[in-house]
Amino acid sequence: MARDLRGFLKLLEERGQLQRISALVDSELEISEIANRMLQSGGPALLFENVRGSSHPVAVNLLGTVERVCWAMKMERPEELETLGKKLGLLQQPKPPKNISQAVEFGKVLFDVVKAKPLRDFLPPCHQVVLKDEQVDLTQIPMIRPYGGDAGKVITLGLVITKDCETGTPNVGVYRLQLQSKNTMTVQWLSVRGGARHLRKAAAQGKKLEIAIALGVDPLIIMAAATPIPVDLSEWLFAGLYGGSGVRLAKCKTLDLEVPADAEMILEGTITPGETAVDGPFGDHMGYYGPQTPDAPLIRFGCVTHRKHPIHLTTFSGRPPKEEAMIAIALNRIYTPILRQQVPEIVDFFLPMEALSYKAAIISIDKAYPGQARRAAMAFWTALPQFTYTKFVIVVDKDVNIRDPRQVVWAVSSKVDPARDVFILPDTPFDRLDFATEKSGLGSRMGIDATTKIVPERDRDWGEVLESDPATAALVDRRWIDYGLDEINSGASVNPNLFGYDVESKS
Repeated sequence: MARDLRGFLKLLEERGQLQRISALVDSELEISEIANRMLQSGGPALLFENVRGSSHPVAVNLLGTVERVCWAMKMERPEELETLGKKLGLLQQPKPPKNISQAVEFGKVLFDVVKAKPLRDFLPPCHQVVLKDEQVDLTQIPMIRPYGGDAGKVITLGLVITKDCETGTPNVGVYRLQLQSKNTMTVQWLSVRGGARHLRKAAAQGKKLEIAIALGVDPLIIMAAATPIPVDLSEWLFAGLYGGSGVRLAKCKTLDLEVPADAEMILEGTITPGETAVDGPFGDHMGYYGPQTPDAPLIRFGCVTHRKHPIHLTTFSGRPPKEEAMIAIALNRIYTPILRQQVPEIVDFFLPMEALSYKAAIISIDKAYPGQARRAAMAFWTALPQFTYTKFVIVVDKDVNIRDPRQVVWAVSSKVDPARDVFILPDTPFDRLDFATEKSGLGSRMGIDATTKIVPERDRDWGEVLESDPATAALVDRRWIDYGLDEINSGASVNPNLFGYDVESKS
């Protein structure tokens, strides 16, 4: 399969997971309404072939299920993502091998790094058509407007590529961009993101910041760009590790930047420090319209290159389930072994989709000493950058299945004394899109110790857990058919829960 968007679309079609729509549709509201209904039902990816006002087809909902996210990562099952996480964890905190088997394992990882090195393409497909200066017309791109209260049309799955003017290190991120005119857009990025840091450095040196937007790339590269793991590797090398081979890159026509050679379209422009425009409001992942930004950086584009007959790849944010939530579920699997390496007592952790895939975390630990649950929560908040904005952390014992909300609620209800086991950190850096906070960008976090308390955390004996008599349970298992109940689940295995989670025990 080709390592590009078209190759992934072909794979989805071969597996019955792509629906082509030939009816005329509008990129204003209509595409997102259709796609949202598919997302809610777990339906297939969509390719709109007849979009009003544009000759470009629009692809959406490609990553709308965890299964399809795994396919994008060149894997078949979510469990394989943890193997990738172990590899990345080894690179992040390498340790001297203690035996031959560990040496062989580390050698394999280093070989994977060599294979992942980016490749140069001198005749890239993304340069089949070149448009410059007055030929640039961004309104020909079928950008969507997802919600009625949105300020305008947006690009949502573009790779935003910049470079540090001091070190030359590139940054690849996925940021929302709003159409402002036929050759300008605003970019919405947090101040801690790589692109924002590069702009500040360029401003300090009195330089314009070169910026390229790659549209319609291999979804695997999007996954790599959306993974903010603190590994001293470029996103291109990261994508190569994800896919097992190097990403093909090409030089921009007018900028000193490299972009994916197989992208459907490349937008080349610059940001003049201090030149801004009003951006938003737009619907966001919290389920509300985000605030308007009066001074968002303005990008002026002077060159557009693209394949013949380019396909526009898009998505949109909102209350889960959305594509970003499916991506987060997959990334959760990748983070798990990395998190265990940084916080050894953590057995497993889970970011529920209904909690926006990052606002609440449930952690299980192998508890060995008093205060360990609080220590694990504090360590979690600082382990990886993406956990900075996690509002709630619930810590449970290792025998609690964190993916079964019934077990988690039982642990909180039966093991927590709020005065003793709930702790709050006030005035911490926070997501400015979170309207629950009193001050924008500043909020509190809550930790809940739902583990079994040990001395000196308690001064009285803890009750013994109720369990079936093992011999009787085994007898009933053997005789279940004799009771005439063979068509009814015996309860010997974990029952499927009403919330739709995968409740397979991870401990």
